[in-house]
Amino acid sequence: MRQEMAQREESELRRSHQKPRSPEGWGLLVVLWYLAFYKPIITEAHLRRKNIEFIFIRFSAWQYAGCDKLWAGLVTTLCDSIRHHFGALPLSVYHVMGTRPRFASGFSQKEWVLKTGTCLKLWGMLFILSAGLSILLVALLVPGIKDHHALKVVGSAVTSLSGSGLALGAFSILKNLLISEKQKIERLTNSEKFTSQLGFMNKVRNEVEVLVDYLAFMEIFERRRLRVVLEITSLDICYPEKVAGVLNAMNTLLSEANTPFIFILAVDPSVIVPCLEQTGCMKGLADNGYLYLNRTVTLPFSIPEMGARSRLRFLEAAIQTREDLMYRIITGNVERRRAKCQGAPVVPSRQEADAEAVRCIHEAFACLHNSTDPLARYLPTNGAHVRRIVNTIPVTLRLLLHRAGTPGIPSPRAAAAWVVLADQWPCRLSWALQCLEDAWQSQPSPDFGARSLWSIFQENVGELSSLRQSLHNVLSLDGDPELFQTFLAYDFPFTARDARAFLGVTVNLDHSIRHKMGLLRGLDRLQ
Repeated sequence: MRQEMAQREESELRRSHQKPRSPEGWGLLVVLWYLAFYKPIITEAHLRRKNIEFIFIRFSAWQYAGCDKLWAGLVTTLCDSIRHHFGALPLSVYHVMGTRPRFASGFSQKEWVLKTGTCLKLWGMLFILSAGLSILLVALLVPGIKDHHALKVVGSAVTSLSGSGLALGAFSILKNLLISEKQKIERLTNSEKFTSQLGFMNKVRNEVEVLVDYLAFMEIFERRRLRVVLEITSLDICYPEKVAGVLNAMNTLLSEANTPFIFILAVDPSVIVPCLEQTGCMKGLADNGYLYLNRTVTLPFSIPEMGARSRLRFLEAAIQTREDLMYRIITGNVERRRAKCQGAPVVPSRQEADAEAVRCIHEAFACLHNSTDPLARYLPTNGAHVRRIVNTIPVTLRLLLHRAGTPGIPSPRAAAAWVVLADQWPCRLSWALQCLEDAWQSQPSPDFGARSLWSIFQENVGELSSLRQSLHNVLSLDGDPELFQTFLAYDFPFTARDARAFLGVTVNLDHSIRHKMGLLRGLDRLQ
């Protein structure tokens, strides 16, 4: 994501010749001036900007596991991190004087419009203040007028009224500067009466909406898109109620159409799903945690089993943490710096790889759009599932191209079909892959790779039927069984060799399902 951010920044600078701004140093005074006297406008030029900045926030659920409301810890971490990223003063001024961005009317390219009303009010108050001070000074200092008590009262009253308006605004800014959003939410959390009766989530959502509007304001000021990336970890070692609370908070933050938040949820589904099924949030979903996750996650990325090269790299990384071997890291950095100075190529051309990936992605999407292609009729009617498929196909194709050194790379159409297969029938596909793995381990033979995946599934479907009670929730994820047969037996007859080629890049299939099947199958054979 950081590499993508730098690449977009460079290409946008070449296109528009406008450097992004930052609310630091002189930029802090500029942003305060805009906050006070200008309204931001979302123009066509701003919508065409492709450069983006990711604001990374790491949230370890285990650090907040002891508090009563874990999801409140997520929201407070979000508010506190944004406050620290941009600074407390601009956010405090925005709370008092900021304006929510609005879309431009017509083809106007002006990104900032003067707040006429604010300027008139400010100048009016300053004029009245100066007039009041003048009257008061005259009443106090000019001989012959000092005895007029009424003039002193008028001067004092005018000065106090005009000055109190300015002082009230300054006090509001100072209050928001001293009391952060995190402290506000923590204070509301401690109020049992408020949380139980008056809609605590609505109040928290109002605080988050202010942050969203502030981020939209800073997008126009900095001349780039802003996305807040929350990395949620250690959720699978918390209590079930806390897990459901964090996921509900995620759904609340993502409920708006153009929300600037991206959640990276790093969890073990085999632990999370039972936690969800123990809580009351599953009502209406047949107590199925897998269905809840499918409706929450828009881009599933289930990390496949570690390969031989990955194991070696992991071993090397573990060895390098030893203090007595730290010199290897230092010498490696020196060698890379020396190679860079000498102009040696570090990696192959990324532009060529990107161009090939884009071509394959377009080809795969063309198959989905083509009504005469059999693949089009297997697309789900559920919008969330369609979005998952569209998000997953580019990732799968890029992973396949990354492994281009291996022989027999599948076509983009086959890759798209495999993604649809994994999305529509995760249980049946996991069972076929588990049976394939067990058969390959017990009797590996060169001819086994030519066998069709459907024939392997047919041979073991009776065993799957005997385990249907234990796999009830997983089986309910599958689509029409007859369509599954048509898909694998006629339209896309994948072989065992194809399945092994795709297994390493299948990110939209929960591999914990397959591991659970392997465990149940082993226990059943022991009996």
